[in-house]
Amino acid sequence: MKALKDNHLLLLILTCIAIFFVHLDALFVNIIEARNFVSAREMLHDGNWLLTTLNAEPRYQKPPLPTWLTAFSGAIFGLKSLVALRLPAAILALITVLLSYKISLKLSENKTYAFISALVLTTSFYIVASGRDGQWDIFTHGFMMVCIYQLYLFFTQDAKKYHHILIAATFFGCSFMSKGPVSMYALLLPFIVAFGIVYKYKNIRSRLIPLLLFLILSFIFSGWWFLYTYTYDPIAVAEITKREAANWTGYNVRPFYYYWSFFIQSGVWTILAFIGLLYPYLKNRVSNKKAYRFTFLWTIISVLFLSIIPEKKSRYLLPVLIPLALNTGFYIEYIILKFAEIKDKWETIPVYLNFGLIASIGLIFPIGGYLFLRESLEGKWIWFVLLSAVLCCIGFFMLRNLIRKKMQAVFYLTIVFIVAIIWLGLPLADVFKDNASYSRLSEMKEWQQQEKVEVYEYTYFTPELIWDYGKPIEVLTQNNELKIPSENRFAILVGEEELPAFIKAFTAYKVEKIRRYDMNVRAEGHRAHRTRLFRDLFLITKIVP
Repeated sequence: MKALKDNHLLLLILTCIAIFFVHLDALFVNIIEARNFVSAREMLHDGNWLLTTLNAEPRYQKPPLPTWLTAFSGAIFGLKSLVALRLPAAILALITVLLSYKISLKLSENKTYAFISALVLTTSFYIVASGRDGQWDIFTHGFMMVCIYQLYLFFTQDAKKYHHILIAATFFGCSFMSKGPVSMYALLLPFIVAFGIVYKYKNIRSRLIPLLLFLILSFIFSGWWFLYTYTYDPIAVAEITKREAANWTGYNVRPFYYYWSFFIQSGVWTILAFIGLLYPYLKNRVSNKKAYRFTFLWTIISVLFLSIIPEKKSRYLLPVLIPLALNTGFYIEYIILKFAEIKDKWETIPVYLNFGLIASIGLIFPIGGYLFLRESLEGKWIWFVLLSAVLCCIGFFMLRNLIRKKMQAVFYLTIVFIVAIIWLGLPLADVFKDNASYSRLSEMKEWQQQEKVEVYEYTYFTPELIWDYGKPIEVLTQNNELKIPSENRFAILVGEEELPAFIKAFTAYKVEKIRRYDMNVRAEGHRAHRTRLFRDLFLITKIVP
């Protein structure tokens, strides 16, 4: 048991397995995942490995590496398995956590701090969400963490320079092939700037040739796919590039300060993450002032760089959570070591508030959860009772240890709290499904076979619907021009907002509404009910004079 206690890497792996790999199929496929999964399916079915597609249309907005990995996993374990399709993201989350541990250990030479900061990262809200979600972000940042670790070794050691540079360039290319320059800009460049400010670049002349090799190899590994698509499909590339460039300056535009509540994305660590950023307060309290200054600057510079870009989304803050976890780890280590000695109530109040709130949630969940969910718990009572009992026990022991100022126990109980929610809470995820009209688009196949008609989309497709249907559906309206199918009988899927234009376009045809396919989990009228997730199916018959 003592060997396990001292084996931080093994404990981290076990914690990551508990958080990222359990109940991977519990949640419905979201729009970002659906794009990736559909492209992976079309790679396997149609062989579109380089000229990637989505619903049989060019899909060059994002490089294909995450989709390749998803396709490989789907080919091995089955394309219908959500566990298989989300598995690569979970593995990248594990890699991200382990590399954060290795980097923080190198920075501080303190195993306890490194373990704490890695656990903070593992349980940070958006890291958990991204590590369980088949989207691109965790891939690009996970690969970049390997690159950053190798560059750190390159800049701090004299041995194996070319070895470190070759690995760094390879994983830089993997990061770029996952989501373009996103991680280079939001994670690597802030690291380089912060490292230069705090640690300086020593003996840089002896490293110039390897650095030049790094730049050349990184360019090659990153750019070959973009060159390939431009060479073999230049028109589509030009159009997609134009749209993507417009999005950066005209889509989801937010003010400069939009990201400055970024520490909220750490979830249960929000208050502690904020206190950890109070540099004047904490700089003389941490175990390694220089390393703390570095993680602080890495975090702030990353936020500043992201704030410059006009287009902003909360999920773009994922790279910030990596240095933020390392930064927060210093504060939590200080709390664990010194909290019992602190007399100033203004220092203790944030700690009591952070952990007291978590403990309170655990204690009141049995009652609050029952009142909120009792009408939806049919068939789920065992999971609810288990979750209630475990959270209540965790809350009790957290509160008792908090009162006794045993902060190490409080910290580890917080990790157990997150694990309990994933293990026992995720099976309850579908209790929120209250749409009595819910129906999957894949059900349309049976009707289609009976009627022997082709089905088309009227103006646009929704990735979740295409994923569920199982194969591409041709869109009739392209560049504001409507293409009328040549068949005498065919069917069209129409979104609610397109109904007036559809009726007008087909006035010369016999139009029969068959039914509505609604893949919204929440019922109509709920704010989460999306019009893009349902379609009305119409059978169209040409009128013969």
